[in-house]
Amino acid sequence: MPQNPAPLSPEAALDPAIATRLKRDADGLVAAIIQQDDTGEVLMLGWMDDEALHRTLTTGRVTFWSRSRQEYWRKGDTSGHQQLVRSAALDCDGDALLIRVHQIGAACHTGTRTCFEGRALPAVAGPDPATV
Repeated sequence: MPQNPAPLSPEAALDPAIATRLKRDADGLVAAIIQQDDTGEVLMLGWMDDEALHRTLTTGRVTFWSRSRQEYWRKGDTSGHQQLVRSAALDCDGDALLIRVHQIGAACHTGTRTCFEGRALPAVAGPDPATV
């Protein structure tokens, strides 16, 4: 599980009613899908542990756990491309979060609006639903 830089006081911890619903991976993380609130555009996927989720739910800004740097990071602190929280939801299995945001600037560290922009894979489109 990621190591928190400072111990949390009980009042600063993730609500136990939320924490018990999370199904974390072997590293104590849950995938967080970040979506633009007004358009539904999927912006990126990041990782959260209990502390990152607590910070996200209580500050109005999205915080992630960096698996490569092994530290917390709040989107936009260095780039200015902030993610302002509009809502948060847990999926039916408890192993993924949907965080709806107002994105300021690019969501991707490469400078693109989304982490998926310009990265399409060749895929056969399914049939028209009207013909199924």
